[in-house]
Parts: sequence; structure tokens; C-alpha cells
Amino acid sequence: MTSLRDQLQREEGRSKTAYRDSLNIWTIGIGHAGPDVYAGLTWTDDQIDAAFDKDVAEKTAQVEQALPWFSDLNEPRQAVLLQMAFQMGTVGLLKFARTLEAVHEGRWADASAGMLNSVWASQTPHRAARLAQQMQSGSWVD
Repeated sequence: MTSLRDQLQREEGRSKTAYRDSLNIWTIGIGHAGPDVYAGLTWTDDQIDAAFDKDVAEKTAQVEQALPWFSDLNEPRQAVLLQMAFQMGTVGLLKFARTLEAVHEGRWADASAGMLNSVWASQTPHRAARLAQQMQSGSWVD
């Protein structure tokens, strides 16, 4: 069975050493970025897992606070929004106003189309296509 955590690990990868991502942001672990990440930083598996747990919990809390209806979605659709928040930040996710309106209203095809018609989708087309399909179908997409 697929889960948010499985998808994030597959999409983000797992790195014990800090690297610059496609937007030139220092990143380590499973998509962890921030002021605590810098050139030469290395982490153990335990550090990666702890940061991942914290990052997922923080993003979930942020999205739940920003979108009160989030908990009404099924798990695969929640995972789509959390992945987008994980990748772009919660502020980035919230810029998808019409897409989020479509999600809230259950207009899955419109939500999917909105996701695909974005700069984000042009930057990460394969990931966006998988997530748009998952949003539209409401089922996990590998």
C-alpha cells in the first residue's frame, strides 16, 4: 500500500549529504531544506528520519490550519496537497487558489487541470502528472 511517506521518499529521494536542488536550495535527507542546511553537512539515517517526521508533521499542521476542509478529503487527495506543500512550501500551495477552490468543491477534473496548468508542473512535469492523476481519481498513483 502506498502512503504519503512512501511517495515523498520516492519523489524527494534520500541523501545523507547536503546538495543544491533544482532551484539551487541546499537540501538534505528527504527534501529537508532550511537555514540549518549548508554545504558539507552530513546526516545519519536517524537524523534523516527524525527530520522527515518533523517536516511531515509541520506541513500537515500548516495545511490543516490553512485549509479547514482538508480533513474532509480522502487520504490520497490529502497526500497530493501535502506533497505540493512539501515541495513548494505551504505559501506556494496556497497560491493555487482556483485549484484549491475546485478541490474544496469536489471538482476533481478542474483541480487536476489547474495543477497541470502551472509553472510548478512545467518544473516537475512527471511528479505533477502523477499527483494530478491522484487528485482526479482519488486513488494512490505510483
